[in-house]
Amino acid sequence: MSSIPRDQWYVAAYGREIGQELFSRTVCGESILFWRTRAGTVTAMSDRCVHRRFPLSETPSRLVDDQVVCGYHGFTYAADGGCVAVPGQTRVPRTARLKSYPVVEQDSFVWVWIGDPAKADATRIPRAPWLVSPDYTTVSGMEPLKARFGLLVDNLLDLSHETYLHGGYIGTPEVAATPITTEVDEEAGIVYVSRHMDDAECPPFYAKSTGLTGRIMRWQDIEYTPPCLYKLHSRIAPLGVLPDADGSDPDAFHVEVVYAITPETEHTTHDFWAVARDFALDDQGVSDFLAENNRTVVLQDVAALDVLEQVIATEPDGYQELSINIDTGGLAARRMLARLAGQSAGSRV
Repeated sequence: MSSIPRDQWYVAAYGREIGQELFSRTVCGESILFWRTRAGTVTAMSDRCVHRRFPLSETPSRLVDDQVVCGYHGFTYAADGGCVAVPGQTRVPRTARLKSYPVVEQDSFVWVWIGDPAKADATRIPRAPWLVSPDYTTVSGMEPLKARFGLLVDNLLDLSHETYLHGGYIGTPEVAATPITTEVDEEAGIVYVSRHMDDAECPPFYAKSTGLTGRIMRWQDIEYTPPCLYKLHSRIAPLGVLPDADGSDPDAFHVEVVYAITPETEHTTHDFWAVARDFALDDQGVSDFLAENNRTVVLQDVAALDVLEQVIATEPDGYQELSINIDTGGLAARRMLARLAGQSAGSRV
C-alpha cells in the first residue's frame, strides 16, 4: 500500500512560480501541467497528451491564447483540459480530454487536490496567513529531497536535532535539553508540540536578525496538519519578558516558520519553506540573512535525510527503531498519516 495519503490538498508551487507559460511539477507521482490564464487564474491538468503521452511541458509544445498545443502531433487543449483540435480531422474524439485537477491559490501557495475531484473541499486547506500579511515580511524557497516525505515530517516534529545538526545557526544546547509537551486533536486532525525555553542561549539565526544578545526566552510551538502543512510559531524575547494579560506581545519578536511537505514520489519530496517575521519589515539585510541562513539549515536537513533514505532502503527487514519522549509528536503524526493513507486506499478498492 502507498504511504501517500490521497483525497488530500498538497502544495504544488508558489504562486510566483506559475505565469503565462507551461510549468510542470510531479505531485504524489502524478505529473501535472500548470499555467496562469490571461485572466490570472491558475489551471492544472495532466502533463501528458492523450494521443501518444508526450509531456505537454516539453518543447516544442507551446501555449497559444490560453490553449496548449502539443509539440509532437498538434493536439490542442483548452484551459479545462478538453481537446479542441486534432490534426487531420474536424471531429474531436469525445474521450480526448486531459485529467484536470482542482486548484486553489492561497497564502502564496498553489494547492492542488490529489484524488477524487468530487471530494475536493477548499475549506479544508489549512491557512498560513502570515505569508501574505502586510504585518510580516517573508522569505521563502523550495529544496528537492531525495527521501520519503515521512522522514521530513519526523524531522520537523522533533526539533531536538537542532542542537546537533544545526549548531552555529539555530541550534543551542537548550533545545535538546528542554522537555516537550504534545497534544493531538483527533477531530481537527492536528498535532501540537511545544517546547518553551525560558533561559536559553540566543543562536546566531536570531541574534543577528533581532539584535538580541546573551540569554533569551525562546518558545517553539509546532502545529502540524497532516499531510502537508507544518507551522512553527517561534517567540523570541529578552529574559523574563512575557506576553501581556490580553494576549498582546509587543516586546517579543515573532517568527512564523512554514513548511509545505509535498510528496513528489514514494521516495522523493518537495520541501517548501518560508520564514515570516513581524520585525525589521523593510530591512533587506535582515531578509537576505534569514533567507540565506534558513536555506542553509534546510540543506543540512536535506543532506541528512537523503542519507537516511538510503540507509532505510537498504537495511534488512525487521530492523529495530527506538523511540523516546521527544518522538511523541512524530509518532502521533505517523499514526495520522497511516490512517489517512489507509482511508484513501480503501476508497479506491
